[in-house]
Amino acid sequence: MVRRMNISGAEVTNISKHGFWVLLTDQELFVAFKAFPWFKGASVEEIINVEWPQPHHLYWPALDIDLAVASIQSPEKFPLVSKVSRKTKASSRRTKLTRV
Repeated sequence: MVRRMNISGAEVTNISKHGFWVLLTDQELFVAFKAFPWFKGASVEEIINVEWPQPHHLYWPALDIDLAVASIQSPEKFPLVSKVSRKTKASSRRTKLTRV
């Protein structure tokens, strides 16, 4: 189990091969790699570095990923698909998100 103190109130409490859990003040949310595939290749440090700038919003600065808390609670209501573009000199980690 991976634990990290975060003064913002959000804390990643566990990471498994299927996803990870984020503890907020009043709830714990599971972020499944199947629903949020851009986290699957991320390092532990990148995943546990989470900020909670607003009650309805989480941000992973090292990955430049913003997620609405509601999208984690009900990913089926937010059908985003991650498409990794070809690697370029400018960016070896460029991701394009589209709605399906």
